[in-house]
Amino acid sequence: MKHLFPKLIFIFSFFVLAGCKKNETIETVKTETAKNSIEYASGLSIVKYEDYSVVTVSNPWPNSNKDFKYILKEKEAKVPDSLQTYTTIQVPLESVVVTSTTNIPFLEMLEVENKLIGFPHTDYISSEKTRALIDKGSVKNVGQNEKLNIEQLIELSPNLIVTFGVDNNNPMLDNLKKSGLNVLIQGDWMEQSPLGKAEWIKLYGALFGKEEKAKELFDKIVQSYDQAKKLAAEKTISSTVLYGSMYEDVWYVAKGNSWVAEFMKDAHANYLWADLKGTGSEGLSFEKVLDKAKTANVWIASGSFKSLDELQKANPHYNEFDAFKNKTVYSFEGKLGATGGTVYYELAPSRPDLVLKDYIKIFHPDLLPSYEFTFASKLN
Repeated sequence: MKHLFPKLIFIFSFFVLAGCKKNETIETVKTETAKNSIEYASGLSIVKYEDYSVVTVSNPWPNSNKDFKYILKEKEAKVPDSLQTYTTIQVPLESVVVTSTTNIPFLEMLEVENKLIGFPHTDYISSEKTRALIDKGSVKNVGQNEKLNIEQLIELSPNLIVTFGVDNNNPMLDNLKKSGLNVLIQGDWMEQSPLGKAEWIKLYGALFGKEEKAKELFDKIVQSYDQAKKLAAEKTISSTVLYGSMYEDVWYVAKGNSWVAEFMKDAHANYLWADLKGTGSEGLSFEKVLDKAKTANVWIASGSFKSLDELQKANPHYNEFDAFKNKTVYSFEGKLGATGGTVYYELAPSRPDLVLKDYIKIFHPDLLPSYEFTFASKLN
């Protein structure tokens, strides 16, 4: 018997080690087979495991020096010890506060707008559906994004506050966390790909347990966008495009890698600053813009102008452009909600296919004869 005991120990140890090895292999396979479900957005990653997801938000503002990681955990789910240090959010959410109007369409598309309980400066919201909730008192005004009413937020006690930052100095975010509120940083506004912006709907799908619905909606947007892009590609480029307008003494033109320039490229137009490298915009003098774009046959004006008279009152020299003389000036910012919010700013990031169709309607009107503008309007 005493000779048999070491053998039993050996056999027992072997099975224990084998069992550990087996579990280790399963865990490794599980980790290796879990894939990021994001295809277009550069600042978002969502990796879903059996009962939790790992969300990573990178580059949420210019020159951001860190990534933000969140664990979306279903009830009773077991999260590995290695992930316990990250912010854990129990999903699906029952209540949420968001701070950008670009989030509102995502909630409505997923039919969870009734989970919204707070928003800063509710007058900015244009959607009739969510405005009805505001008017009913279901959505509270919680201040402004840089100065959220923390006492009110504590009283509301949302499951999550989705907000954003503009730089590395965000005392408001620190104060929210110190108050015990769950906060998630969103960086959709930093995306330069039109489809990359729209793909952030998948974050809301993960937050509300509607991943399949979010994917289905996004896939339809991609299909609609690609079909419109292919349609425009069949036409000869005939439009030269001026973009922007004066702000005080500076004319801001969209750079060549911006999402605005991407739309004009996909709509098959010759945007005059397409070769200006970078994202965002570049400030130029009126003289430089006039020198380059005097003969442009289309002008996409920035600002909520509704007529050529309004435009000329802003700057009498605008009539020096051929596009002004020929009355081929358009604005995407003229349509406002009931309380003054700009429809384009709210809805455009989530529906790039409709933005692209507006551009195609401007540059190649014969391609979409029955389509009516969603955002754009011609200044008369």
